Amino acid sequence: MSQFPLSLGAHVGQQNMTMEEMRALWRKLDTGGCDWISAWDHIYEAPPAGGTVPHFEAVATLAALAADTTNARLGCLVFYVGYRNPGLLAKAAVTIDHISGGRFELGLGAGWHEWEAKAYGYDFPSAGVRLDMLDEATEIIEGLLTQERTTFTGTHFKVEDASCLPPPVNGQLPLWIGGVGEKRTLRTVAAKADGWNAAYVPADEFGRLNGVLDNWCEKLDRDPASIERSINLMFIMGADQAGADRAEEELATQWGPMAERVKGGAIGGTPEQAIETVQRYLDAGADMVNIALRAPFDNEALDAYLTEVMPAVRAR
Repeated sequence: MSQFPLSLGAHVGQQNMTMEEMRALWRKLDTGGCDWISAWDHIYEAPPAGGTVPHFEAVATLAALAADTTNARLGCLVFYVGYRNPGLLAKAAVTIDHISGGRFELGLGAGWHEWEAKAYGYDFPSAGVRLDMLDEATEIIEGLLTQERTTFTGTHFKVEDASCLPPPVNGQLPLWIGGVGEKRTLRTVAAKADGWNAAYVPADEFGRLNGVLDNWCEKLDRDPASIERSINLMFIMGADQAGADRAEEELATQWGPMAERVKGGAIGGTPEQAIETVQRYLDAGADMVNIALRAPFDNEALDAYLTEVMPAVRAR
């Protein structure tokens, strides 16, 4: 049985909007009952379009998000550890945490957007190497956030007698790890993370992966109930069936050949259908369900989600 309360949130891609529009959206979500608001860590747009869509950097965006909101927990799902030195990322996270008054939670991952990495001159090694980098970065950041001094020398990163002051507002800063790799990623979650995030997978697959994580916890003598579980779902709901049909067409336009894959992990249809979708993920072990918003999206549908779907799910 999970020890975490139900959370319903939004994962907002900081693209194809002006900063003023994005800040207004954050405030709407924060006052509209969202328990969580997160950004992603990209330099180019997602899905990839060759750097043709306006897009804001994650750390600066999250600082503004922290200043603009007062209620929701905040995070990044997730920072790619290849873009920033882990010590610097820990300092940025604590700074954002203080701006937010203690609401920030730090997500880490092994990355996937090789097109933006190459465009900006970052190495983008094999998945195995990136997972090694994730392990090292997690070790360093955990130390910096929980110890007075941290020394670590790895293949990719190192710190020497490093401090991270001031500490997080609440004395600790939860660490999330995102990804669905069963052999490496979920093992790292079981060993080091406070939360696990998956994205765009069907409910039955989420439930299966949830079981894999439980098995890793058993092998590593970790209480599985101590890890919060979340899912990001593509938002293609409509306020009515006509709106849902338009959203599904837009998904196909945005994602092209990848549309069918991400559609399997989406909240679509009418508000009534969305309620049932969210419930399936909760039944599969999710503690938190986030709608992933990519502009342009249907504001009427978002209003319906905030005022109809979320209250109905919470009332169950």
